[in-house]
Amino acid sequence: MLSAFKGKQKYMTVKPQEDAARREFPDNLWTRCDLCGKMIFNKELEKEAFLCACGHHFRISARRRLAMLTDPKDFEELPPLVAADPIAFPGYAEKIEQAQARTGLDDAALIGKAAILGSPCILGIIDFSFIGGSMGSVVGEQLVRGFEKAAAERLPVVIFSGGGGGARMHEGIYSLMQMAKTAQAVGRHSRAGLLYISVLTHPTMGGIYASFASLGDIILAEPGALIGFAGPRIVEETTRQRLPEGFQTAEYALEHGMIDAIVPRTELADYVGRLLAWHRQVN
Repeated sequence: MLSAFKGKQKYMTVKPQEDAARREFPDNLWTRCDLCGKMIFNKELEKEAFLCACGHHFRISARRRLAMLTDPKDFEELPPLVAADPIAFPGYAEKIEQAQARTGLDDAALIGKAAILGSPCILGIIDFSFIGGSMGSVVGEQLVRGFEKAAAERLPVVIFSGGGGGARMHEGIYSLMQMAKTAQAVGRHSRAGLLYISVLTHPTMGGIYASFASLGDIILAEPGALIGFAGPRIVEETTRQRLPEGFQTAEYALEHGMIDAIVPRTELADYVGRLLAWHRQVN
């Protein structure tokens, strides 16, 4: 009797629940908030400056951030530089090409002359989408050229870490050298009596934080941004100690005097613009 049911053709199959969820929330239409888990329609997210109702600030591209701060048509970008492969790191050249195609940038730093609320400055933005916003030779050189141009034209500098990572391991010691190189550029600009505003966004970590990002005359941060050298998990595993609640967040940094203010994304253009205007009045 049982043999009558063997080898029967299957008329239906049950697809995994994961596939159903994927159909319900296509990747190109919806985004899940990392903080509250809410699914947000991408067009609505764009209207809200890529902020969730819970206050979570999503990472955004350098070009999108530029458009939130100034008119991109008036942005005078520095001449492009393209990364070499100094230590012949396997696959590095291909990774650079892929990042360029994906972001439309030559490297992780977008930098040039701009005006924020009518106040001219040198504006730099680090893009996390380009190899994690890591700092290689091109990023370091572009930042130095930006500070040098600012000093020559007596302009303030504003840099958004834009999700800046650490030194780019694909370039070995050449990337680590950029930490000292950019710090020296900040020092020369400061000795000329000029203003440098550093804005830390999520995440600003490693070599970028340990060099130019932490050296601003005024240091601002977006809410909830992760700020520090090594990540909380690594610090906890290394020290074998339980870390305080909110360790290495912007809120923790403000409470402990490491930054000057936390400014929501929608208020940054006005906030930075007013700081630049005040600086112009006293100089």
